[in-house]
Amino acid sequence: MDIKKIEKTENLSKLARDHLWLHFTRHSTYYGKNATPVPIIVRGEGIYIYTESGDKKIDGLAALFCCQVGHGRKELADAASKQMMELDYFPLWSYAHPMACRLAKRLAEYAPGDLNRVFFSSSGSESVESAFKLAKQHFKLKGQSNKFKVLSRQYAYHGTTQGALTITGIPFAQAPFHPITPGGVRIPNTNFYRAQEHLKDDEDAFGIWATDRIEEAIELEGADSICALFLEPVQNSGGCFPPPPGYLERVREICTRNDILFVADETITAFGRLGEIFAVNRFNVIPDIITCAKGLTSGYMPLGAMIASDVLFEPFQEGDTMMPHGYTYGGHPVSCAVAMANLDIFEKENLCQYVRDTEGYFLDTLKEKLAHLEIVGDIRGCGFFYGIEMVSNKEKRSMFEDHEIEVLIRGFLSGKLFELGLYCRADDRGEPVIQLAPPLNITREEIYTMVSIVETTLKEAYAFLLEYRNVLEMEINNSKLNMLNLTVIDEDAEEDVEENVSSVLSPSSKLLAERLARSRSNSLNEQARSRSSSLAERMKKLNNSQEVSSNSD
Repeated sequence: MDIKKIEKTENLSKLARDHLWLHFTRHSTYYGKNATPVPIIVRGEGIYIYTESGDKKIDGLAALFCCQVGHGRKELADAASKQMMELDYFPLWSYAHPMACRLAKRLAEYAPGDLNRVFFSSSGSESVESAFKLAKQHFKLKGQSNKFKVLSRQYAYHGTTQGALTITGIPFAQAPFHPITPGGVRIPNTNFYRAQEHLKDDEDAFGIWATDRIEEAIELEGADSICALFLEPVQNSGGCFPPPPGYLERVREICTRNDILFVADETITAFGRLGEIFAVNRFNVIPDIITCAKGLTSGYMPLGAMIASDVLFEPFQEGDTMMPHGYTYGGHPVSCAVAMANLDIFEKENLCQYVRDTEGYFLDTLKEKLAHLEIVGDIRGCGFFYGIEMVSNKEKRSMFEDHEIEVLIRGFLSGKLFELGLYCRADDRGEPVIQLAPPLNITREEIYTMVSIVETTLKEAYAFLLEYRNVLEMEINNSKLNMLNLTVIDEDAEEDVEENVSSVLSPSSKLLAERLARSRSNSLNEQARSRSSSLAERMKKLNNSQEVSSNSD
């Protein structure tokens, strides 16, 4: 079959719709009356990606936090090609190959403390899975088999494999797969913007409060049942939550005191995202394990790693003790070669220093152009990793209703940002946020352009939201009046009301109109039934009086 011929003669978006199963995607978007085509990205160059139709977009998310050195780097393609011709593939099962050896040494040199043992995987999820397994096996080898539980933060994402999913703190990601691996225990995240009233002006006190909750969770569960605490130095999911002052240092102390392994999940924060190869170095803490992936190869090849301390590896140096765990493609020679070339670019172009030098400009630009907008509540993050949290009411910091989040994120923001030339993330895992994490070689001028697109989009989003609320409220009120005049309420009548509400709205708002109508249906139906009952009672009395009058005649 000639694939090139298929691409020329068939619509790629149709091929995607008919045959691809996209990740974390509502496929209903691509079917039905209001279907939209699957976006097709065909090329990347520098900080830009290009669509099938030739449209140029800023990659404001580094292709899912991966592409640190930008797209189209010939050095990485050459490294892959050279390695393929030298040693295309060989597993790390009782054998090693040169690129895995050299890369492991290099990562150990970047890592803090005695984190000198590198276990390669293919992804962040696999790295987290490996760390979870190692933590449990570590305590089994010490005769503490009851230590199997793991602490992680609310809304935190640590992967979707069965073990990692237990650590992931996102309920909707877990719900379809229950029962999941037991042992996950949730602790608060560090969203200072949503701190309790008595803490909202004191970040130091908020940090103490957050770590106190960790201590409480350990006391409640029992330190003798917990093997590890997983956290990202800056939490991604929920919208870039930096650690309060002293937070990570106190986490380290709590873990040490309670004999719990501290695992820094740096799948996103490593490799320059926060201005260091490993973000823990920015915060001067030494975990027991680091997990990483993504930026290790700038996404050019799949590769992840678990980097463990010498102490954790010691039991495996004697007797027949082994870790019965591995991945076919973990430490693939081509991936390791690309990673080495990628890290060469980091050092040659001094990317970590560039991020540190430029992060102030990045944050200042975000605040200058976005902070005054009515829809913007908070701007947070560091390095080249920022979240813009949106609010329903700026002064009150009030949250959106669920149906508003739906229409804002999926009905407007994502599409509008892309239309105006920016690929980034509009996310609702937690409160709605826009996340920006571009390639690390983005220029100041390109940062300004990117933020300007966000500014324009948010202004339009706020106007769209006000219009949506006005139209929806008008239709709901009309529907309410109609329902109150009904003497019989049935399912068909309720469906008619929802249909009437949605008929005047744009396609992107119809689903939300229906959801709002349903969310209010209980209260409206109750009022309508009450009115119907009252009318029926009056009719009954009227009929009785007529019967009495008739009998009298």
